[in-house]
Amino acid sequence: MNRLVPIKTKEDIFPEYRDTPIGDLLEYHDLEREFASYDSAQLLVGMCMDNRKHLNIPDNFSYIIRAGGANLRYSEFKVSFAIAIGNVKHIAIIGHSNCGMVNLASKKENFIGGLVDKAGWERSFAEEHFNQFAPLFEIGNEIDFVLSEVKRLRNRYPKITVAPMYYKVEDNKLYLITED
Repeated sequence: MNRLVPIKTKEDIFPEYRDTPIGDLLEYHDLEREFASYDSAQLLVGMCMDNRKHLNIPDNFSYIIRAGGANLRYSEFKVSFAIAIGNVKHIAIIGHSNCGMVNLASKKENFIGGLVDKAGWERSFAEEHFNQFAPLFEIGNEIDFVLSEVKRLRNRYPKITVAPMYYKVEDNKLYLITED
């Protein structure tokens, strides 16, 4: 976890993000900066659908796409919309501790049983569903996945600043992730 940088002062924010919407996000959430008023989104946040995470940000400050593991591969049209129509120039990709999209194979039986018991699915359909989609949504290690997703988005949108972040569920704080 030595790749995680806590934000305790504004100086902890990497210089390339300081005084940008990414820095503002970190200041609002971790440093409890007083909210400014916004008429339009300043950035796009891609984060996990996990219900344990909540960002402390002002209204209208950000587009937010929530997808399992902060995997935006299947939300790319929405990313493009935020850039082309919403005029955002900054993206924060936020993974988090204890993500359910890590080690999906260990959850296979609970997943299948849950669809059978709670949704009324036939077991064979639930198993086929898991086998078809789990490989698409498995993220491996949270930090490594965030870094790979940031790299992918930077290649796809070269004029957009994309920052890797990590949300510790244990302390409800955002951390910057150092890149090699």
